[in-house]
Amino acid sequence: MVTYTDEIRKTAKKLLEDKTVDVFIGYKKGTVPMMNEPVLVSDADKADTLYWDSFCGLNLCNYLTKRTDRIGILATGCNSRNIVTHIIENQIKRDQLYIVGIPCTGMIDHRAVLRAVKEREILEVTENGDSFTVKGNDFNETFDKKEYLQANCKTCTHRNPVEYDEVIGTPFEEQEVSEAYRDVEKIKGMASDKKWDFFTQMISNCIRCYACRNACPLCYCPTCFVDESGPQWVGKSIDPTDTMTFHILRAYHCAGRCTDCGACERACPVGIPVRQFTRKLNKDVFDLFKWEAGLSLDERPPLDVYRPDDYNDFIR
Repeated sequence: MVTYTDEIRKTAKKLLEDKTVDVFIGYKKGTVPMMNEPVLVSDADKADTLYWDSFCGLNLCNYLTKRTDRIGILATGCNSRNIVTHIIENQIKRDQLYIVGIPCTGMIDHRAVLRAVKEREILEVTENGDSFTVKGNDFNETFDKKEYLQANCKTCTHRNPVEYDEVIGTPFEEQEVSEAYRDVEKIKGMASDKKWDFFTQMISNCIRCYACRNACPLCYCPTCFVDESGPQWVGKSIDPTDTMTFHILRAYHCAGRCTDCGACERACPVGIPVRQFTRKLNKDVFDLFKWEAGLSLDERPPLDVYRPDDYNDFIR
């Protein structure tokens, strides 16, 4: 991947020095390899904290909700689409933001890398164009980046920011992905009982930590439905029924809003592919309404509006 770190630091420093923004939201290098962290920088002298590589996978839009200050923010394709969604949903105002766009060729799946080195301790990861090298006490191995991308990045068709004030680097040609929803179609072809078995098995290791919810930029409700006590909508235990209820309802709350940024899967401590819930809804919304979330500030989401030619075959 092109190294953008120096340009990001330079841009953030200037924005803070010129008082264009009060805070700049980006990433810093994590204390553990492959686990970079979001960071909010409000002092121009600390702009050198900012960092960029192919492990900046968490969505920064979580830090925008209901802020009143002027904000600079780093925006990849999926981050920028979530920024658009936040603006449309009145979580932030466009004139509060200075969006620094950054083209992205995808984030590396840290779990896939760990599997490749047989779960040995990784001490250092360095990138060199389309490859990356992983080092530990007794190994030094180089891998092809495209073989280790996160699942959502492999099918991403919006690698460039859609809304920005300036862009660092040169936009990439967008991917053309055939059979982007092959996994959804495979599940769709199952018998009903097989589908239920598939999803039951998929979430069987869920510990109800809510990391997927907390990492999702769309989960900004003041009180989540799982935390309501009057009435209590769902139990707090890892009872299979309660767990399935949580995952299904959370997915439906994201219908027509999800940008498939992958933050939920990246954050899950037990590696559950929770995008299997939201991807079916993303496909349905596209098939029925030709809608992809966060591509335009001038259009309302399909579940916000009614049009006479809307799909309505479910009405009898």
